[in-house]
Amino acid sequence: MKRLDDPSAADIAAIKKKRLEDIKKRQAKSKEWLARGHGEYSEVFTEAEFFKTTKGEERMICHFYRDNWPCKVMDKHLSQLAKNHLETKVVKINAEKSPFLTDKLKIWMLPTLALIKNEKVDDYVVGFAELGNTDEFDISVLEQRLAKSDIIDYEWPAQRPKAYEPPKAIRKGGAGFQKTESDEDSDLD
Repeated sequence: MKRLDDPSAADIAAIKKKRLEDIKKRQAKSKEWLARGHGEYSEVFTEAEFFKTTKGEERMICHFYRDNWPCKVMDKHLSQLAKNHLETKVVKINAEKSPFLTDKLKIWMLPTLALIKNEKVDDYVVGFAELGNTDEFDISVLEQRLAKSDIIDYEWPAQRPKAYEPPKAIRKGGAGFQKTESDEDSDLD
């Protein structure tokens, strides 16, 4: 216990050396990821290209989309997420132009994120239900959900935003629900 409370110069040097080695490994891995297309949010245009892109990836997010508002909201967040999390390849594919994949992966709602680990779909994020049931969710909410499935490393980069607070209303400008005397739990009294 004394050693933990009062580390020696040798202990501190060993900690620094290990940390420096970890940083060097991470930088080398980052260069490898960038060479393989990580760090950018790109579109996969065919199902064959999807399988080619998935090949050899440890972690990948595939956004099944179509040209609508909710998918554009997800695009905005995924574009930023791809830049912040090089460890995960982030792509999108038009669900309407890839019927085999959509059927095979049982994509029934858009947007859907297929969370792929080692070339196999491991989990899904379907719609905005897990993101606060609003299209105005913060990227940190999406990051927390993806980290829960181990698709991104939430601790990297080291700076993280404050913890998620659920939205007060589904849409801005709404009056919200006000309980009145006529709102009883049961109408069978």
